[in-house]
Amino acid sequence: MTRGIVPFAAAVVLSGCALKGDVRRVEREVVALRAEAARADTARAVEFERLTALVAALHDSLGRQQVRLADALQENQGVLRSDLIEIQRQLLQLQELTGQSQQRLSDLRRQFEQRAQQPPTEAGSTGALPATQQGGVGPTELFELSLQQLRRGSPQTARSGFEKFLQDFPTNERTVDAVFFIGESWGAAAPDSAAPAYERVARDWPDSPRAPSALYKLGLLAEQRGDAAQARTFYQRVLSGYPRSDEAALARDKLGAGGRQ
Repeated sequence: MTRGIVPFAAAVVLSGCALKGDVRRVEREVVALRAEAARADTARAVEFERLTALVAALHDSLGRQQVRLADALQENQGVLRSDLIEIQRQLLQLQELTGQSQQRLSDLRRQFEQRAQQPPTEAGSTGALPATQQGGVGPTELFELSLQQLRRGSPQTARSGFEKFLQDFPTNERTVDAVFFIGESWGAAAPDSAAPAYERVARDWPDSPRAPSALYKLGLLAEQRGDAAQARTFYQRVLSGYPRSDEAALARDKLGAGGRQ
Protein backbone atom coordinates (compact mmCIF):
# COMPACT_ATOMS: atom_id res chain seq x y z
CA MET A 1 0.00 0.00 0.00
CA THR A 2 2.72 2.37 1.00
CA ARG A 3 4.68 1.51 -2.15
CA GLY A 4 1.76 2.61 -4.40
CA ILE A 5 1.28 5.97 -2.70
CA VAL A 6 4.86 7.16 -3.12
CA PRO A 7 4.94 7.04 -6.94
CA PHE A 8 1.60 8.79 -7.11
CA ALA A 9 2.73 11.60 -4.87
CA ALA A 10 5.87 12.03 -6.91
CA ALA A 11 3.81 12.31 -10.10
CA VAL A 12 1.63 15.01 -8.54
CA VAL A 13 4.64 16.99 -7.45
CA LEU A 14 6.24 16.73 -10.85
CA SER A 15 2.97 17.78 -12.53
CA GLY A 16 2.81 20.87 -10.32
CA CYS A 17 6.35 21.81 -11.26
CA ALA A 18 5.51 21.47 -14.94
CA LEU A 19 2.55 23.83 -14.63
CA LYS A 20 4.61 26.46 -12.87
CA GLY A 21 7.23 26.26 -15.62
CA ASP A 22 4.66 26.77 -18.30
CA VAL A 23 3.24 29.74 -16.47
CA ARG A 24 6.69 31.32 -16.16
CA ARG A 25 7.36 30.69 -19.87
CA VAL A 26 4.09 32.24 -20.84
CA GLU A 27 4.80 35.20 -18.59
CA ARG A 28 8.21 35.67 -20.22
CA GLU A 29 6.65 35.52 -23.66
CA VAL A 30 4.05 38.08 -22.62
CA VAL A 31 6.78 40.34 -21.29
CA ALA A 32 8.73 39.89 -24.48
CA LEU A 33 5.66 40.70 -26.60
CA ARG A 34 4.97 43.77 -24.51
CA ALA A 35 8.56 44.86 -24.86
CA GLU A 36 8.45 44.29 -28.62
CA ALA A 37 5.15 46.19 -28.86
CA ALA A 38 6.66 49.01 -26.81
CA ARG A 39 9.68 49.13 -29.12
CA ALA A 40 7.38 49.14 -32.16
CA ASP A 41 5.32 51.92 -30.65
CA THR A 42 8.49 53.84 -29.89
CA ALA A 43 9.73 53.38 -33.45
CA ARG A 44 6.37 54.48 -34.85
CA ALA A 45 6.41 57.46 -32.53
CA VAL A 46 9.91 58.40 -33.66
CA GLU A 47 8.91 58.02 -37.31
CA PHE A 48 5.78 60.06 -36.72
CA GLU A 49 7.80 62.79 -35.07
CA ARG A 50 10.29 62.76 -37.97
CA LEU A 51 7.48 63.03 -40.52
CA THR A 52 5.84 65.77 -38.49
CA ALA A 53 9.10 67.73 -38.38
CA LEU A 54 9.57 67.22 -42.12
CA VAL A 55 6.06 68.48 -42.85
CA ALA A 56 6.66 71.50 -40.61
CA ALA A 57 9.95 72.23 -42.38
CA LEU A 58 8.25 71.98 -45.79
CA HIS A 59 5.47 74.23 -44.58
CA ASP A 60 7.99 76.81 -43.38
CA SER A 61 9.91 76.59 -46.65
CA LEU A 62 6.73 77.10 -48.68
CA GLY A 63 5.81 80.02 -46.50
CA ARG A 64 9.17 81.68 -47.04
CA GLN A 65 8.94 81.07 -50.78
CA GLN A 66 5.48 82.61 -50.88
CA VAL A 67 6.77 85.66 -49.05
CA ARG A 68 9.72 85.99 -51.44
CA LEU A 69 7.43 85.51 -54.44
CA ALA A 70 5.03 88.16 -53.16
CA ASP A 71 7.92 90.56 -52.59
CA ALA A 72 9.30 89.84 -56.06
CA LEU A 73 5.90 90.37 -57.66
CA GLN A 74 5.42 93.63 -55.80
CA GLU A 75 8.89 94.79 -56.83
CA ASN A 76 8.33 93.75 -60.44
CA GLN A 77 4.97 95.48 -60.47
CA GLY A 78 6.74 98.64 -59.33
CA VAL A 79 9.33 98.27 -62.07
CA LEU A 80 6.69 97.50 -64.69
CA ARG A 81 4.64 100.47 -63.54
CA SER A 82 7.69 102.71 -63.85
CA ASP A 83 8.47 101.30 -67.30
CA LEU A 84 4.86 101.81 -68.37
CA ILE A 85 4.92 105.41 -67.19
CA GLU A 86 8.18 106.00 -69.09
CA ILE A 87 6.76 104.41 -72.24
CA GLN A 88 3.65 106.58 -71.98
CA ARG A 89 5.84 109.65 -71.53
CA GLN A 90 7.88 108.75 -74.60
CA LEU A 91 4.69 108.13 -76.59
CA LEU A 92 3.41 111.56 -75.63
CA GLN A 93 6.70 113.11 -76.72
CA LEU A 94 6.57 111.17 -79.98
CA GLN A 95 3.00 112.30 -80.62
CA GLU A 96 4.00 115.87 -79.89
CA LEU A 97 6.98 115.66 -82.23
CA THR A 98 4.83 114.00 -84.89
CA GLY A 99 2.29 116.79 -84.58
CA GLN A 100 5.04 119.38 -84.90
CA SER A 101 6.44 117.58 -87.94
CA GLN A 102 3.03 117.45 -89.59
CA GLN A 103 2.52 121.13 -88.86
CA ARG A 104 5.95 121.90 -90.31
CA LEU A 105 5.14 119.91 -93.45
CA SER A 106 1.82 121.71 -93.79
CA ASP A 107 3.60 125.04 -93.48
CA LEU A 108 6.15 123.96 -96.07
CA ARG A 109 3.42 122.92 -98.48
CA ARG A 110 1.65 126.24 -98.04
CA GLN A 111 4.90 128.15 -98.51
CA PHE A 112 5.72 126.04 -101.52
CA GLU A 113 2.40 126.80 -103.17
CA GLN A 114 2.76 130.49 -102.38
CA ARG A 115 6.32 130.62 -103.60
CA ALA A 116 5.38 128.80 -106.81
CA GLN A 117 3.24 131.78 -107.69
CA GLN A 118 6.00 134.32 -107.01
CA PRO A 119 9.24 134.91 -108.89
CA PRO A 120 12.37 134.63 -106.75
CA THR A 121 14.45 137.71 -106.01
CA GLU A 122 17.45 137.51 -108.24
CA ALA A 123 20.83 138.77 -107.01
CA GLY A 124 21.97 141.90 -108.78
CA SER A 125 18.49 142.91 -109.91
CA THR A 126 17.99 146.66 -109.74
CA GLY A 127 14.20 146.50 -109.97
CA ALA A 128 14.18 149.13 -112.75
CA LEU A 129 12.30 148.59 -115.95
CA PRO A 130 14.71 147.71 -118.77
CA ALA A 131 14.56 149.35 -122.12
CA THR A 132 11.84 148.23 -124.47
CA GLN A 133 12.53 146.52 -127.74
CA GLN A 134 11.12 148.19 -130.86
CA GLY A 135 8.51 150.09 -128.89
CA GLY A 136 7.13 146.97 -127.14
CA VAL A 137 6.92 146.30 -123.40
CA GLY A 138 10.07 145.41 -121.51
CA PRO A 139 10.82 141.97 -120.05
CA THR A 140 9.94 142.94 -116.48
CA GLU A 141 6.61 144.43 -117.45
CA LEU A 142 5.72 141.50 -119.67
CA PHE A 143 6.69 139.02 -116.99
CA GLU A 144 4.70 140.79 -114.27
CA LEU A 145 1.64 141.14 -116.49
CA SER A 146 1.76 137.42 -117.31
CA LEU A 147 2.16 136.51 -113.64
CA GLN A 148 -0.81 138.68 -112.70
CA GLN A 149 -2.96 136.86 -115.24
CA LEU A 150 -1.92 133.52 -113.74
CA ARG A 151 -2.80 134.69 -110.23
CA ARG A 152 -6.16 136.02 -111.41
CA GLY A 153 -7.16 132.63 -112.78
CA SER A 154 -6.44 133.21 -116.47
CA PRO A 155 -3.85 130.47 -117.13
CA GLN A 156 -4.18 130.54 -120.93
CA THR A 157 -3.55 134.29 -121.13
CA ALA A 158 -0.68 133.93 -118.67
CA ARG A 159 0.83 131.11 -120.69
CA SER A 160 0.72 133.18 -123.86
CA GLY A 161 2.50 136.01 -122.05
CA PHE A 162 5.27 133.75 -120.72
CA GLU A 163 5.75 132.18 -124.14
CA LYS A 164 6.04 135.69 -125.60
CA PHE A 165 8.58 136.51 -122.89
CA LEU A 166 10.69 133.48 -123.84
CA GLN A 167 10.49 134.41 -127.50
CA ASP A 168 11.48 138.05 -127.01
CA PHE A 169 13.92 137.71 -124.11
CA PRO A 170 15.46 134.21 -124.29
CA THR A 171 18.56 135.20 -122.29
CA ASN A 172 16.81 137.14 -119.55
CA GLU A 173 17.54 136.12 -115.95
CA ARG A 174 13.86 135.32 -115.45
CA THR A 175 13.71 132.82 -118.27
CA VAL A 176 13.73 129.89 -115.84
CA ASP A 177 10.80 131.45 -113.96
CA ALA A 178 8.85 131.89 -117.18
CA VAL A 179 9.36 128.23 -118.09
CA PHE A 180 8.34 127.15 -114.58
CA PHE A 181 5.16 129.25 -114.68
CA ILE A 182 4.25 127.82 -118.07
CA GLY A 183 4.16 124.47 -116.30
CA GLU A 184 2.06 126.04 -113.54
CA SER A 185 -0.36 127.42 -116.11
CA TRP A 186 -1.18 123.91 -117.27
CA GLY A 187 -1.55 122.67 -113.70
CA ALA A 188 -2.74 119.21 -112.74
CA ALA A 189 -5.51 119.38 -115.32
CA ALA A 190 -3.03 118.78 -118.16
CA PRO A 191 -0.04 116.97 -116.66
CA ASP A 192 1.26 115.84 -120.03
CA SER A 193 1.61 119.49 -121.02
CA ALA A 194 2.96 120.70 -117.67
CA ALA A 195 5.64 118.01 -117.31
CA PRO A 196 7.89 119.17 -120.22
CA ALA A 197 8.18 122.64 -118.66
CA TYR A 198 9.20 121.23 -115.27
CA GLU A 199 11.62 118.80 -116.91
CA ARG A 200 13.25 121.68 -118.80
CA VAL A 201 13.71 123.64 -115.58
CA ALA A 202 15.36 120.68 -113.83
CA ARG A 203 17.53 119.90 -116.87
CA ASP A 204 18.62 123.36 -118.03
CA TRP A 205 18.78 125.21 -114.72
CA PRO A 206 19.80 122.65 -112.08
CA ASP A 207 21.28 125.38 -109.86
CA SER A 208 18.13 127.47 -109.85
CA PRO A 209 15.83 127.60 -106.81
CA ARG A 210 13.13 126.45 -109.21
CA ALA A 211 14.88 123.11 -109.85
CA PRO A 212 13.82 121.27 -106.65
CA SER A 213 10.31 122.68 -107.02
CA ALA A 214 10.14 121.40 -110.60
CA LEU A 215 11.32 117.93 -109.59
CA TYR A 216 8.82 117.79 -106.74
CA LYS A 217 6.06 118.88 -109.12
CA LEU A 218 7.06 116.10 -111.50
CA GLY A 219 6.75 113.65 -108.62
CA LEU A 220 3.23 114.91 -107.87
CA LEU A 221 2.25 114.58 -111.53
CA ALA A 222 3.60 111.02 -111.61
CA GLU A 223 1.50 110.19 -108.56
CA GLN A 224 -1.57 111.56 -110.30
CA ARG A 225 -0.85 109.27 -113.25
CA GLY A 226 -0.59 106.34 -110.85
CA ASP A 227 3.11 105.84 -111.59
CA ALA A 228 4.42 105.36 -108.04
CA ALA A 229 7.87 104.20 -109.16
CA GLN A 230 8.43 107.29 -111.30
CA ALA A 231 7.18 109.52 -108.49
CA ARG A 232 9.69 107.97 -106.07
CA THR A 233 12.45 108.58 -108.61
CA PHE A 234 11.67 112.30 -108.71
CA TYR A 235 11.41 112.53 -104.92
CA GLN A 236 14.75 110.76 -104.59
CA ARG A 237 16.30 113.26 -107.00
CA VAL A 238 15.05 116.08 -104.80
CA LEU A 239 16.60 114.48 -101.71
CA SER A 240 19.92 113.65 -103.35
CA GLY A 241 20.33 116.90 -105.31
CA TYR A 242 18.75 119.42 -102.93
CA PRO A 243 18.82 117.91 -99.41
CA ARG A 244 18.48 121.28 -97.66
CA SER A 245 15.59 122.61 -99.70
CA ASP A 246 12.05 122.85 -98.39
CA GLU A 247 11.01 120.45 -101.13
CA ALA A 248 13.38 117.85 -99.67
CA ALA A 249 11.32 117.73 -96.48
CA LEU A 250 8.16 117.33 -98.55
CA ALA A 251 9.76 114.63 -100.71
CA ARG A 252 10.99 112.78 -97.61
CA ASP A 253 7.48 112.79 -96.23
CA LYS A 254 6.15 111.45 -99.53
CA LEU A 255 8.71 108.64 -99.57
CA GLY A 256 7.98 107.79 -95.95
CA ALA A 257 4.23 107.72 -96.59
CA GLY A 258 4.80 105.42 -99.55
CA GLY A 259 6.88 103.05 -97.37
CA ARG A 260 4.14 102.87 -94.72
CA GLN A 261 1.43 101.94 -97.15
